[in-house]
Amino acid sequence: MQTIYTNCIILDGSETMEPTIPMTVIVENGKIISIEKECKTSPDIHVVDLGGRYLMPGLINAHIHLPSTGKPVKKQSDAAKRVKLLTSTAFFRAIVRIMCENSAKMQLMSGVTSVRTVGGIGNFDTQVRDRILAGKTAGPRMLVANMAISVPGGHMAGSLAYEARSAEEARQDVLFVMKDHPDLIKLMITGGVLDAKVKGEPGVVRMLPEYVKVCCNTAHEFGYPVAAHVESTEGVRIALENGVDTVEHGSVLDEKLVKLFQEKKASLICTISPAIPFALFERNISGSSELAQYNGKVVMDGIISAAKTALENGIPVGLGTDSGCPFITHYDMWRELDYFHKYVGVSNAFALYTATKRNAEILGIADVTGSIEVGKSADFLITDANPLEKISALRTPYMVVACGKRFERPKVKKYANVEKELDKWL
Repeated sequence: MQTIYTNCIILDGSETMEPTIPMTVIVENGKIISIEKECKTSPDIHVVDLGGRYLMPGLINAHIHLPSTGKPVKKQSDAAKRVKLLTSTAFFRAIVRIMCENSAKMQLMSGVTSVRTVGGIGNFDTQVRDRILAGKTAGPRMLVANMAISVPGGHMAGSLAYEARSAEEARQDVLFVMKDHPDLIKLMITGGVLDAKVKGEPGVVRMLPEYVKVCCNTAHEFGYPVAAHVESTEGVRIALENGVDTVEHGSVLDEKLVKLFQEKKASLICTISPAIPFALFERNISGSSELAQYNGKVVMDGIISAAKTALENGIPVGLGTDSGCPFITHYDMWRELDYFHKYVGVSNAFALYTATKRNAEILGIADVTGSIEVGKSADFLITDANPLEKISALRTPYMVVACGKRFERPKVKKYANVEKELDKWL
């Protein structure tokens, strides 16, 4: 049966998008088959009258971690020990899978119709992806990495990443991850805010260049792109010189790094969201140490600087939330667009374009989704108000459509304390 979405104002996801006067979008078998001003109906066509609301591509979140909820904690625990416990029995493993499924569904209900996971527990990411594809659970389109590759003492080592102790062990870890048929390989090249030991050094290089090179060569040999956690200028250099395709987070870019990005045709994934609580919250709210707050500001400034420099030099920039970090939930992708607008200085239209069509291009799924075009998947986010005027219009979707399946008035359970604190920084 065809479904007609009529009386809607289209925001097509293009870089120069403008509201298109009330239109009709015709969907069949989960794909857009026509976009018209008017359309005749018949008894075998289902009509959804959107009452003049705004229809745009579903958002694409290019950087998430499914196992964590984003609910803040007062005291950091040993992540490796926690993961070891959660994978110790069939009962606990079932709980982890359900938790990951709930995270994925929350992304969808908030208007995100495609996600990319960049570090998870075991092979739960691929399990959830495959269950969604089989129709066993609701969720967005998923590109998944499963466990990342790190080194002893490196970022997320032993929890969301394997610990490689040699270049050959790093290669074997990549091959092991591939057994579950992920969509990409994730590396942890530098440290992060919580790993830092001294002020001003949150992105100390942990993974040696030869490890990075062998991981990238192995992944590329089998057709897998490589994403890498990087939070320092030196880390960006090592990532680009040794074959990384997308630099996650980023840091201050000099002229040589700009040229490397351009030569390697690499992209940057901007993630301002996770830095906000560390850098801007009062420590009694964030639960951060003075060291973490200081380094959080260093990371935030570096991410914003990298995004600005990349855009000025024609380097592709995508958006992700790093969902799962403290205060960064699976329902707040709209905030990352707002931060991109506020701190990087782009227009609302460019922010929406980045989170839809541009992200799709960077992730290699632009032939499937990311824009409102005939032949693309029926992945829609429908809002009451115009996000080009105010991005917070995305905060409460009127309807979400994923591969043609409608979710009307979708609801997510939100954390009141998280909403209260984050809203202070809009």
